[in-house]
Amino acid sequence: MSTAEVSTGRALEHVQSLERGLMVIQAFTRDRPDMTLAEVARETGLTRATARRLLFTLQTLGYASSDGRRFALTPKVLDIGYAYLSSLDLTAIAQGEMESLVEHTHESCSAAVLDGHEIVYVVRVPTTRIMTISLGLGSRLPAYATSMGRVLLANLPADRMAAHLDGELAPLTARTITDPAALRAELDQVRCQGWALVDQELEDGVRSIAAPLRDASGRAIAAVNVSGHAGRVSLATLRDEFLPALLATAERISERLARR
Repeated sequence: MSTAEVSTGRALEHVQSLERGLMVIQAFTRDRPDMTLAEVARETGLTRATARRLLFTLQTLGYASSDGRRFALTPKVLDIGYAYLSSLDLTAIAQGEMESLVEHTHESCSAAVLDGHEIVYVVRVPTTRIMTISLGLGSRLPAYATSMGRVLLANLPADRMAAHLDGELAPLTARTITDPAALRAELDQVRCQGWALVDQELEDGVRSIAAPLRDASGRAIAAVNVSGHAGRVSLATLRDEFLPALLATAERISERLARR
């Protein structure tokens, strides 16, 4: 089958109404928790008539609510995300091990998966310490500037990893690696050593260290990290104290993932 035939087949299978419905859901954010019909149409690029039909459909199904003028999502939307988390089964497998790691380090521990050029948090065990970055399940961060992102990027096939280096690498802090060649060298090192350390490249004052979580085939399906503030967690502490505990935790979780 030719490439043109495959593309044509995919186009015939594509359900545009579903795509547009998801666009409407994704238009609601923390900064835009509720919107009028006109605002939804503007944010999605849809016509008012199409936006109206989609909003009323979501409302009928219980995924949206309205006071007659403004629309908002309902908690039922979480069912979509939790369906993924349930199928991933990572929370049930990793939660206990991550909690033990938090008790050992007294710092936050998270697990994330790679989605495009970003990582998405799928498990998080926070501490009571105050962090400038507010993170929860579903939070997204640029992969290239995070320890979990680098672990996952380093384990991609060469062609897929190269695609991630083609885009713009924005300087999030003065320490962020933005040169593709330098990032490639960093990813090569991460692949060889089996872990990644990021020192204040995502945000000033935030340090983290991460390791991969592997399935039965050895594929890195997620990553787990420990993060803390540079004012209380030195690089030596990350490498000498946190890293051995993190690697042991990642190995135990990976062993359980391989048996599922």
